[in-house]
Amino acid sequence: MNKFLTMGMAGAFAAGLSFAAFAQDSASTEVSTAHAHALMAQSAKNIATAHEHLHHVVNCLVGANGAGFDAKAGDPCKGQGNGAIPDSASNEALHSKLENALSDAQSGLKSDSLATVQQDAGKAAATLQDTGSQAKKASGGYSW
Repeated sequence: MNKFLTMGMAGAFAAGLSFAAFAQDSASTEVSTAHAHALMAQSAKNIATAHEHLHHVVNCLVGANGAGFDAKAGDPCKGQGNGAIPDSASNEALHSKLENALSDAQSGLKSDSLATVQQDAGKAAATLQDTGSQAKKASGGYSW
């Protein structure tokens, strides 16, 4: 009986590690997609396009069930995970950086100045680039 209990506990532990690795890998994919959209917002030629891409950044970071998610804006991270922030909950440093990128993206969404939106998008992109490397390393992947 103890043998089965030990095997069951070992299996549960391995499954937990697999889930944590999956969540970290999901976060790195979502961070990569959010980073790409932050760069698109930064180089946008008009405010509507810049805002659209910043909405994509927010949606990738918070996930479909997160505060600030806007389904009308589109979800380029659909099927990649539950949102980079929820998927990184077990990594406090990564989670904190993603919250900073979210704050920058949300700040850009509040502005009607293309220059300000581009500046905020650039801040989010820089944070996401640094964060993406950290997320990849945490999941055992390669940095980009």
